[in-house]
Amino acid sequence: MKILVCISNVPDTTTKIAFSADNSTFNAAGVQFVINPYDEWYALVRALELKEAQGGNVTILHVGTADSEATIRKGLAIGADDAVRIDAEPNDAFAVAEQIAAFAKDKGFDLIMAGKETINYNGSMVGAMLAELMNLPYVSLATKLEVAAGVATIEHDIDGGTEVVECALPLVLSANKGMAEQRIPNMKGIMSARTKPLQVVPAVATDKLTTITSYELAKGRTECKFIDASTPEKLIELLHNEAKAI
Repeated sequence: MKILVCISNVPDTTTKIAFSADNSTFNAAGVQFVINPYDEWYALVRALELKEAQGGNVTILHVGTADSEATIRKGLAIGADDAVRIDAEPNDAFAVAEQIAAFAKDKGFDLIMAGKETINYNGSMVGAMLAELMNLPYVSLATKLEVAAGVATIEHDIDGGTEVVECALPLVLSANKGMAEQRIPNMKGIMSARTKPLQVVPAVATDKLTTITSYELAKGRTECKFIDASTPEKLIELLHNEAKAI
């Protein structure tokens, strides 16, 4: 089984975020980048589990610039067989989906996986766009995946419960929490990642549908007010005059 896992290069959640003076660009200086956790912990690890159980090959693909190589090599260290980097700035979801589709359309992948979203933009759009561009079925928010005899059995979350679907391969899938457990690269994996193939593919012409006009830091947490249990009238007053609807 040939599996393609799409990974994103995202700032570590503990990294301090800053923007340019006019808030028009993200300042990457000093930022620690990692594989998007949904891509790594769930999509990539489950792909590796399927390969280990059934045989095959797992390729990781990243749309990004040369400075993302360390992130790609970590994916190889975890266990991916080879990697592809499409040399383009990943600053538009549709353009990223077009880049992936252009590469993957004639490669015969049985399964294309990615995390449900990236932790920096939280758009959750690329998977669905990719499936449409490749004319393939798409299942989102998958929490379990089994494959047998060319058919995938998938559980995913829906409003009020869980849905189980069966879908013939090939298909595109976005992975959610529960799909697999995080793996830590061992020394053997880290050493072998240095020599595994990493193919750099030129970008194709794409349709960029969005433009970022400005960035803004989220507002910090406000002060928490404590009301003594003996003065409920004070709580009522604050709820009437200061509380805001969420």
